[in-house]
Amino acid sequence: MFTAPVYYPCTALMRILLIGLARWRVRGKENVPAKGPLIIVANHLHAVDPPLLGASIPRRIAFMAKDELFNSWLGTLVRGFGAFPVRRNQLDRQALSQANAVLKKGLALGIFPEGERSRSSQMQPGLLGAAHVALRSGAPILPVGITGMEKLEGFTSILRRPEITVTIGRPFTPPSPDGKVTRALLNSLTDLMMVSIARLLPPSYQGVYHKDDWEQLEEVGSLAGEGIGDRESP
Repeated sequence: MFTAPVYYPCTALMRILLIGLARWRVRGKENVPAKGPLIIVANHLHAVDPPLLGASIPRRIAFMAKDELFNSWLGTLVRGFGAFPVRRNQLDRQALSQANAVLKKGLALGIFPEGERSRSSQMQPGLLGAAHVALRSGAPILPVGITGMEKLEGFTSILRRPEITVTIGRPFTPPSPDGKVTRALLNSLTDLMMVSIARLLPPSYQGVYHKDDWEQLEEVGSLAGEGIGDRESP
């Protein structure tokens, strides 16, 4: 499960392409823990967001990917990149078990909580899977905001050297659930993760997590329990 024969070649190629064909910037690298289990959560704009994060974040990342990809012609490449499948919109216990195994190995786990790419480039409601993993593992959560990848459409877009920015926020610790993991706690932590990502994005990308709603979402989240803190400031 932890083998990834094409991970480093793909991220190296991605890094070369980003340097040569785009105006690529990475902000907040100092916020990435050098070692230990880590859950990386980001907004999702393009199919090549995983190698973009691999090129931008100095950690080996194992990604959860929608199971449809593994049944397509991309399946071999996705597996070779070290990703594993997850069934969306349901509690996929096998995927949760694999995610926990990744974290127990002290690796970084990459999740796009929206579950799919945003066609509008604006953030969509987060699914509960990332919160499930975080609450069961207790691993720190690292929010990441991506902008500019939606501009990669055809050869002419490359000629314009699009500006692509990856902004890495400060990690924060999920609450320690007191007994059963409730749906209310999952919803609260999901909102907090998504707001943490939204804080790293321009307003035009924030979508359903617009700045006007941050205070309300964080107030609700604070009722979920102790241990949520040190999020990126606006």
